[in-house]
Amino acid sequence: MPDTSKQYDEVIASCRALFINKMKDYGSAWRILRLPSLTDQIFIKAQRIRGLQQNDVRKVDEGEVSEFIGIINYCVMALIQLEKGVVEQPDMDLETAMAHYDEKVSTTRQLMLDKNHDYGEAWRDMRVSSLTDLILQKLLRVKQIEDNQGRTLVSEGIDANYQDMINYSVFALIHLKETA
Repeated sequence: MPDTSKQYDEVIASCRALFINKMKDYGSAWRILRLPSLTDQIFIKAQRIRGLQQNDVRKVDEGEVSEFIGIINYCVMALIQLEKGVVEQPDMDLETAMAHYDEKVSTTRQLMLDKNHDYGEAWRDMRVSSLTDLILQKLLRVKQIEDNQGRTLVSEGIDANYQDMINYSVFALIHLKETA
């Protein structure tokens, strides 16, 4: 049986490395983004993945892998924004941003381990296209919660949806690596 924890950590390591390099290039410019803007960025990436899965012709030379990595990093940014709030000017150095990144990923990884225990790693029998659809469903839920000013009656909050999207994206990347 594959070691999910090890595979998870390998995927996150590549996402983290890209995040670091983008921080070096752009600083923490992402800190000005409001949650709906981050949600929309994630939505664009998920829609592109769905399009790549459905269309025979590609006009941009980037595949699903880079888009799933983007979803993970944007979700981590959203989790940080939920906790820290939006700012008017970039305010985080690399070290601080990475401490927040690592904390959000650690919490999300533990959620994955807990759910994997309860669900028996059911995701391993899922298709990447199904994981994509679940991400899109989560995004539509987040948009509705945002439209409701964060109020829910019986549903989990926005943070849980972002965490699920991270985990679904990690699972998709594991599948893609195994089939490459």
